Amino acid sequence: MVVIEKDLAKEYKLMEDKERKLTEDNVNNPSHYNRKNIEAICAIEASMDAEDFQGYLKGNTLKYIWRYKYKTKPLEDLEKAQYYLNLLIKKVKEDYDSPSKIS
Repeated sequence: MVVIEKDLAKEYKLMEDKERKLTEDNVNNPSHYNRKNIEAICAIEASMDAEDFQGYLKGNTLKYIWRYKYKTKPLEDLEKAQYYLNLLIKKVKEDYDSPSKIS
């Protein structure tokens, strides 16, 4: 289990490093979502199966799109929606490319 969590953390770290700006990034890597070197998104994914995690990503995407017009930083909410959508696309591609999936 610890190896899986470390692999997930490495995967997200690599993805976030590509997207992260040099300054504090409230979209891709909010510092308040990282405790004891565990990203909240990694803990959430580890707590559910792939289908449930994709549902979580879809829900967060919709949440940020739904409310962006009512926020003081609408662009930030749209970027958060994009973050979750990009991660959902990545996970669906992984499922689709997995040899264990039958069409």
